[in-house]
Amino acid sequence: MPNTILTPTQVTREALAVLHQKLNFVGNINRSYDDSFAKDGAKIGSTLKVRLPNQYTVRTGATLSAQDTAEQSVDLAVATQKGVDLNFTSTDLTLSLQDFSARILEPAMAVLAAAIEADALTMATDVYQSVWNGGASATFQKVLAGRKIMQDALAPMNDRNALLNTQDNVDLVDALKGLFNDQTTIAKQYREGFMGRTAGFDFSENTLIPTFTRGAGNTAYTTNTTTGTLATDGTAYSSITVATGTGALVKGDVFTIANVFKVHPETKASTGILQQFVVTAAYAGGGGSVSISPSIVLGGGRQNCIIPSTSSTAAISFLGTASTAVGTSLLFQKDAFAFATADLVMPKGIDFAARDVLDGISMRIVRQYDINNDKFPTRLDVLYGYKTIRPQLAVRLHNN
Repeated sequence: MPNTILTPTQVTREALAVLHQKLNFVGNINRSYDDSFAKDGAKIGSTLKVRLPNQYTVRTGATLSAQDTAEQSVDLAVATQKGVDLNFTSTDLTLSLQDFSARILEPAMAVLAAAIEADALTMATDVYQSVWNGGASATFQKVLAGRKIMQDALAPMNDRNALLNTQDNVDLVDALKGLFNDQTTIAKQYREGFMGRTAGFDFSENTLIPTFTRGAGNTAYTTNTTTGTLATDGTAYSSITVATGTGALVKGDVFTIANVFKVHPETKASTGILQQFVVTAAYAGGGGSVSISPSIVLGGGRQNCIIPSTSSTAAISFLGTASTAVGTSLLFQKDAFAFATADLVMPKGIDFAARDVLDGISMRIVRQYDINNDKFPTRLDVLYGYKTIRPQLAVRLHNN
């Protein structure tokens, strides 16, 4: 039987296929590949501009009331490079592609995929909409509560996913085992512990979702947000001034402010539901300025809040129990998050090199011959970045 010599393109494409199969968060979010980098390669630190949808207000009556268009964008930095380094022997390179994948590529790609996935999952702390059920098992009702939040935010019905940590998956599969369902899905529930699709979400399980430990901030925090000093002209306030409270806040802490209600995204009418906010940077505690998301906007097409009261101070209420860890699962629509890769420069004068793109992920493989040890040191690299683009299209679930 003649030898089968693997080519760099074969190896690269197979590695990309294996990597893609092992990413169940990154594989279900918006993956952007900027082909403007394809000719000369991207440099670490390159930034992609992601344009956000324009928002407008509606006039009443016949009188023209023209409004300016101020487009918003989010910077997505493609600045993280990770890879796996290998040593191939001559024998390794004289294999069928199937043998090579099973013996060499799959183990290497599994650990690289896990590292990339874990990085991307840190975006969960950017999500301000949340359902807290700390200290109790996950229930289907909590999933539906999260679904309601997404519906109220006008999240598209397509490409919705529920990414569960392993304990939440156990609880929900057990809770749903008595419900009517098609035979195939029931079989997967019993044999694989797999839920499939229900309530408009594709369910999957992920071992890399980190638990979240709430900061030590207490309910004594207050803010002057409702003093009536915030402009209603569409100005976005990305921080609030707090006083009297004690205890450090951590990135990802979720809170509400008394009498600050969210509005319907289109009509701008108050929903009567307190707007949730998330702390976007660690805060040591006490009086000062806390960075938050979403920014408070009280007027114009981007309005997201309404403050009917003008009391001197407003109480801040943090969700969850101070300094307590909770499990995290995530409901999201595809466009809540983005993941982008760019091409790395192709070096010259080496044994072989190849670069390929599969489903928005660009990978480079480079191999050189080590004459001293009769080895072929090889590196597989991915240059990537990720960003929370539209956090209103996602909900955090905190259980257990």
